[in-house]
Amino acid sequence: MVISQQKPEQSPQMSAGRRLPVLKRLSGKLLRLTLLFGLLAEVMIFVPTIADMRIRWLSDRLNTVAAASVVLAASDAKDVPQSVQDDVLLATGTKAIALKENGASRLLAVSDMPSKVDKHIDITVTDPLTMIRGAFDELIYGGDRIIRVYGPVGDTGKVIELLTSDAPLRNAMLLYARNVALISLFISVITASLVFLAISRLLIRPIQRMSDNMLAFAQQPDDPQRIIVPGKREDELGIAERELADMQHRLQRTLSEQKHLADLGLAVSKINHDMRNILASAQLISDHLANSSDPAIQRFVPKLVRTIDRAINYSQTVLAYGGTQEAPPQRRRVKLHAIVNDVEEMLDLDAKAGAETKPTIEFKNLVPETFEIDVDPDQFFRIISNLCRNSVQAMLGDTRSDPSLVRRLTVTAGQIGTTSIIGVDDTGPGLPAKARENLFTAFKGSARSGGTGLGLAIVHELVRAHGGTIELRDHEGAGTSFEVRIPNQPVSLAEWRSRRSSIS
Repeated sequence: MVISQQKPEQSPQMSAGRRLPVLKRLSGKLLRLTLLFGLLAEVMIFVPTIADMRIRWLSDRLNTVAAASVVLAASDAKDVPQSVQDDVLLATGTKAIALKENGASRLLAVSDMPSKVDKHIDITVTDPLTMIRGAFDELIYGGDRIIRVYGPVGDTGKVIELLTSDAPLRNAMLLYARNVALISLFISVITASLVFLAISRLLIRPIQRMSDNMLAFAQQPDDPQRIIVPGKREDELGIAERELADMQHRLQRTLSEQKHLADLGLAVSKINHDMRNILASAQLISDHLANSSDPAIQRFVPKLVRTIDRAINYSQTVLAYGGTQEAPPQRRRVKLHAIVNDVEEMLDLDAKAGAETKPTIEFKNLVPETFEIDVDPDQFFRIISNLCRNSVQAMLGDTRSDPSLVRRLTVTAGQIGTTSIIGVDDTGPGLPAKARENLFTAFKGSARSGGTGLGLAIVHELVRAHGGTIELRDHEGAGTSFEVRIPNQPVSLAEWRSRRSSIS
C-alpha cells in the first residue's frame, strides 16, 4: 500500500516573506544604511580636507612667488624690464607681487593693477572654522574675484604679497573635490560590501533561518521535523536558537497534552452519558430499598443514597475540568468531622484489609467533632477524598510484607485566626521526585505508574476556588503531608449583626 504525501501549502505570511523585494528585506536595508553611513563618514572627512587643500595651494603659490621675488628684489623694479616682469607674473599666475620689509612695502612686479581687491587671505591663520568657512566661500562664490594673499618668507621677517585671480584656485578645488568624491564613493562601496557580507553571514542569515523556521513551524507545529536544530554558536543568536528550539519542544508537548485532554474529554462525555443512566437506575433501586423493614438495610440505605447522589452530581460536572471551570463554591458552615467520616466510609478500608494480599491501613479522624469550617460541603468532600485516596493507594502500592511497617492515614484540623488549617498525613513511601516537580499538574504529577495526576490537579483548583492554598509539607523520614488552608468567607455587616443578635 503506497501512501502519497502532499507537500503542505505555504502560508500567506511565508510566501509574502520570500517574495519581498530586495530593497525591502533586512539585508537591503542594511546595505543602504551601510552605504549612507560610509558616505556620511567620507563627507565628514572631506570638509576639513578641502579646507586644508585650499591653504596648501595658496602656500605653494606664495612660496613660488617668494622664490621668484629673490631675483626681483636684488635690483630696483625700475631697472627690471617689463617683459621680464610679465614673464615672472605669467609663470607664477599672479597680477602683482610686493615685498614688505621693515614696515615698508615695495612693488616688485606688476602688469595690470586691478581696480579693487575682493578678498584678503592671511595664510598664517589656521583656525579650523575660518579655514572651512573660507573653503566653502571659495567653492560657492569664487571664480571671478581678485584675492590678495600674503604670508611670511621663512624666518627672514619679510612678508610676500601677491594679487591673483581666484579662478585657478576654485578650479583646483573643484577637481580635488571630484577626485575625493570618486575615491570616497569607491571606498564606501568596498567598505559597505565587506561590512554587508560580514554582517549578512554573522546576523542576517541566522535571523532569516530562524524566521523561515518559525513560519514553517507555525504551519505544522506538531511535526517534529519543523523544530529548529540549534548551531554551536555561543553568542546571542546561538542562545536565541537554543531557546527557540526549547520553546518549540515545550509547545509540541503542550499541544500533545491538549490533544490528550480533548480525546479524554470526548471519552468521558460518552462514559458520562451512560453512567448517568446507570446511576439513575441505582437511585430508583435505592428508593425501593428505603421502604424495606430490614434494620440492616435501613442502616445502610441513607449512606447509599448520599453516595449515589454524590455520584450523580459528579457525573453532571465531570467535564468541568476539561471544558469549563468548576462551579463557584456554595459555602456554608459545616462540621468537618462528619465529612471526614464519610470519606472513611467511602474508602472502605476494612474491606480492603480483609483481602489476603492487602495490608491493614489505620485511618485516624483527629478532627474535633465540634470543629466547623466555612466551605462548600460537596467540593470539600472531593478535596479530602482525593487526598486520602492518593495516600491509601500509595500505602497499598507498597508491597513490602514487613509486619512492623506502620500504615496510617491521619486527618487533623485546627484554626489560626480566621483561617482553618487541615492536614492529611500518611506513613507511606512518600512522593517521588518527578511527582514533586510537577505537583498539581494534570498528567504529570502522578505518584504511581499509570496514574493521571488529575486528583491533585482537581484538589488544587477546588482549594483555590475557596480562596485557600495547599502545599506539600516536607518532613524527615517517609510519608506524605499535605496542608490545606481555607480562610473564612467574609460576611457583610448586616449578617454579622444578625448572627450576634441570634447568639444574644
